[in-house]
Amino acid sequence: MTGGAGMTGGIGASGGVGVPGGVGVPGGSGASGGVGTPGGSGMTGGIGMTGGIGTSGGARESGRAGVPAEMLYVRFRAAEDGSEGGDGDGGHAGAPLGEETYGHLLRLLGQFTPVIEALPPDAALADVRGALRYFERDAAGIAELIRLRALAWYGVRCTIGIAGNPLLARMAAQGAAPGEVRRVPGDAVTDFLDRKPAAALHGVGPATARALCAYGLDSVGRIAAAPPGTLQRILGAKTGRAVYDKARGIDPSPVTPNAAARSAGAEHRFAHDELDPDRRRRALLSLADDLGARLRGSGRAARALTLTVRYADRSTTTRTRRLPEPTAHGPALTDAAYALHAALGLQRARVRSVALRAEDLCRAELASRQLTFDPAEDKARRIEAAVDRARERFGEAAARPAAKLAQPYSRSAYPAP
Repeated sequence: MTGGAGMTGGIGASGGVGVPGGVGVPGGSGASGGVGTPGGSGMTGGIGMTGGIGTSGGARESGRAGVPAEMLYVRFRAAEDGSEGGDGDGGHAGAPLGEETYGHLLRLLGQFTPVIEALPPDAALADVRGALRYFERDAAGIAELIRLRALAWYGVRCTIGIAGNPLLARMAAQGAAPGEVRRVPGDAVTDFLDRKPAAALHGVGPATARALCAYGLDSVGRIAAAPPGTLQRILGAKTGRAVYDKARGIDPSPVTPNAAARSAGAEHRFAHDELDPDRRRRALLSLADDLGARLRGSGRAARALTLTVRYADRSTTTRTRRLPEPTAHGPALTDAAYALHAALGLQRARVRSVALRAEDLCRAELASRQLTFDPAEDKARRIEAAVDRARERFGEAAARPAAKLAQPYSRSAYPAP
């Protein structure tokens, strides 16, 4: 085996014994009792591969030629009959994952690496560099184990992108079918990015893409070929430099493990791609109301709110706003969500789903609140407390905003580990 970590066609003692297609039991660690793949784990291009972690060029060139693909972007979707087709970001547009299932899937990833960044409600990033030698597999072999275990244990299909940094791993998963594993080798980054549209770059929203297209920079290849100064004049100094680096496949950001119980959120999936901004605002009202009720029920308050918008072309935009004070008050969360939505300037954007996430949570008793002499706010808080009591006694449908009545959609709630 060239530069491998184990024996060709077999698994060493540290990783247990795998059988072709075999399924282990949930909760096991390492490869012992895990899901085996034909041919074992002796794969060309393991730990000792040329151009490994010590490749010249440093962290800034992460994901470029010579840097091994060791970052995984995993997208989960519940497996359903007839779900072989998928939406373009690597999943079937069926029922969303439940909170409990998502937690189980994150723990499944934790059997391979502790470096996991949860991306609720249905995705995660994982850095598997530390797992390659132990499992005697390359990143593609580990991704195959994750895919098989998720399907066998939880009935969930995984779309997995593998690359040298989080940006490229996300993009590798775009357009993939449920259950597909896609890898971007370090020496193929330029060819992989060249003809992709500007909006395919993670973090480039519709407004930024329109600004670039107005100057003829409608593909990633053209953006990469443009002088950095040109991009900075079009988009501003900071954004222009960031987009230039992304167009060349450079993403120095690490996979950051999430702190437990630091955020909570919910997602609204439209029945069809939504053009009407009023319908999107009603969805945000519903999400903010539900999110506030959950926070108050758990005795927590949020210091920040994040809005994620997923479009018909499978791209996403994420924006975060710090709140003036920690709060679980529904109207305050709703106002912040409306402000985030308005700042995007979506106009005629076709929106597939919106998600709100309350972040940087703290205990409600530790949160301070600015006293006011506004009787309307005091009345709103008293009404909110009464509604909470009614819901606790009679159920969630006992009292809710009028905009939530007769509003068909699929909603999932999740905590982000």
